[in-house]
Amino acid sequence: MSEQTVKVARRSPTRRSRWWAEVGWKYPLAAIIAFYAIFPLVYVLSASLSESGTLTGSSNLFSDISFANYQALGETTFWTWVGNTLIVGGATAVGAVLMGAAAAYAFSRFRFKGRRPGLTTLLIVQMFPQTVAFVSVFLLLTALGNVAPALGINSKIALICVYLGGALGANTFLMYGFFNSIPKEMDEAAKIDGATHAQIYWRLIMPLVTPILAVVALLAFISAFGDFILAKIVLVSPDQWTLAVGMYQWVSNQLTSNWGLFAAGAVVASLPVLALFLALQKYIVGGLTAGSVKG
Repeated sequence: MSEQTVKVARRSPTRRSRWWAEVGWKYPLAAIIAFYAIFPLVYVLSASLSESGTLTGSSNLFSDISFANYQALGETTFWTWVGNTLIVGGATAVGAVLMGAAAAYAFSRFRFKGRRPGLTTLLIVQMFPQTVAFVSVFLLLTALGNVAPALGINSKIALICVYLGGALGANTFLMYGFFNSIPKEMDEAAKIDGATHAQIYWRLIMPLVTPILAVVALLAFISAFGDFILAKIVLVSPDQWTLAVGMYQWVSNQLTSNWGLFAAGAVVASLPVLALFLALQKYIVGGLTAGSVKG
């Protein structure tokens, strides 16, 4: 064996050790994380295909494949709940984008009295947990319902207003940093060309901040789509329930719970969120990180 071959043989374990220390350990860790994230999804899918209607029957994954639970969804008010949830989630997403963008643009571009106290107030309000406001929200909507039933208890419009009010502060701060990353010289150049504030906002600024608008819309939609407590407080009648409230009734009673039907509903309910996430995924990374560079 030549001297060069001996040196290569000695160097190989060193290279393997270095590769394992720098890169190799990431593969088993990624496999563990992927298993941890995927297994619950596979388990729910298996439970939705099990005709027994219990989670214990899905211990052997996909041992019993049947679409009876999915067919049974049509015999319930599930699709009415889907429509209510899409209305609430869609309106909340659109409203959160419009309100948050307008507030962030005002704080970013204009200098007015009370600007800094206003930002500070929004930040302080976000420090309090949402559970603190449940009683006050219920009492406020009860009083408003006596004057304007559309804004009272058991109204989807009232629930949307509650969601928009709760998310305004966080969305404003999220967009504020992104708006600051856009040079103000662009606004000044547009003003010289005769553009108004409205034209600058809608035709110049809004197309440039599309990533953060997509992120805010996605977060607002997911938050409203999966919320249970506020929807349970505001919406009373079954025909007004959202998916989270309605599907909870299927498993709230331990003796009559139908986990197979619940799992089937959960699989179907995840599709709109999944579709929206896939449609907006190219904006997510840029929208979440670009605003942290400047401002």
